[in-house]
Amino acid sequence: MSDHRPAPAVRGPVATLVAVLVVLSAAAVFVVSSPRPAAAATLQEVTGFGSNPGNLQMFRYVPAGLPAGRPVVVALHGCTQNATGYGTATGWLQLADRWRFTVVAPQQRSQNNANSCFNWFEPGDTRRGSGEALSIKQMVDKAKQDNGSTSAYVSGLSAGGAMTAVLLATYPDVFSGGGIVAGLPYQCATSVGAAFGCMNPGTDLTPAQWGDKVRAAFAHSGPRPKVSIWHGTADTTVRPLNGTELVEQWTDVNGTDQTPDVSDTVAGYPHRVYGGTVEHYSITGMNHGQPVDPGTGATQCGATAAYMLDVNVCAAHHLARFWGLDGGATPTTTSGGTPTTTTARPPYTETVTATATDHYVAQRIDVGEYNTLGVRYGYTTPFPLYRCGTDWTDKADCSAI
Repeated sequence: MSDHRPAPAVRGPVATLVAVLVVLSAAAVFVVSSPRPAAAATLQEVTGFGSNPGNLQMFRYVPAGLPAGRPVVVALHGCTQNATGYGTATGWLQLADRWRFTVVAPQQRSQNNANSCFNWFEPGDTRRGSGEALSIKQMVDKAKQDNGSTSAYVSGLSAGGAMTAVLLATYPDVFSGGGIVAGLPYQCATSVGAAFGCMNPGTDLTPAQWGDKVRAAFAHSGPRPKVSIWHGTADTTVRPLNGTELVEQWTDVNGTDQTPDVSDTVAGYPHRVYGGTVEHYSITGMNHGQPVDPGTGATQCGATAAYMLDVNVCAAHHLARFWGLDGGATPTTTSGGTPTTTTARPPYTETVTATATDHYVAQRIDVGEYNTLGVRYGYTTPFPLYRCGTDWTDKADCSAI
């Protein structure tokens, strides 16, 4: 190897490692069945993107004619998957063409992990400034530099979902949003053996305990990333409790409670939104995998494959919209069946990010709201307020403080 990564043997007995990764596997051999002709979108390998202490490969897709400054989306495959298969079947490359952004798809090497899983449970790979987490951050830096991007987002499935939580915790100054699909909370496990219990039956901690693990990863004073969490109710590989614990972790980190401000259904599935910064999709009856919805409709994307499950909702589409990558466009269909878009205005008319004290001094909030928000976010940590009519709230959906 050309880096400083420890040899895999240092991490424990190979038999144990293989066993846990087989249980963890987010996908098997990748054979994509596409409902449309093969797209021209292809991922290209990029080398020389940094010191790469995690010894990962970088693949990237840049749509033709991509304007400068467009965002970067990182797509993290699951165990036994690869960058190309995952990027294609999830629909991320399709959406990159539709909504104009770069896709970065890191790929694990078998030398690092016997089942090609990202090492979400290894301390050396899950700390800021080291291992696989730093390698992925360097890929983002390279992609942003090449296209003048100022924002990045990350999503992944299973082991890739768990690594997504790692990146959101260790690099909240790099990622504006994340999508954790059938994943696990940050620091749920710090060894191969502990990974078993996290996956099944799961680990139950308080929101504050989970939040403390994230806050200990990096002292961040700015806004935290928006987090979208997806989990199947019939998942026997990474139990649904992990989805609940992820909600608790990231609502605590984002300074909101565990009572949803929005409770509705999307494509027939329960959907909850907390403080405008965390959402949870519970995919009824779905086992371990990523939701896709193959087809040519305005909300459809993805293709079926191992652990790419056609449940009539495409997670990547809704993730991109939650992050705002669609530019506020709401897909519609003309009478002739041609997808079009209309601009959906947010419910608020203005947003200002400041500390609770600054918001109070500017008379956006009264003393009672000042105390409530101070407890929620801290008195010295900046957070956004949204102007809804003549009032201000910390909820992007304009619900009350």
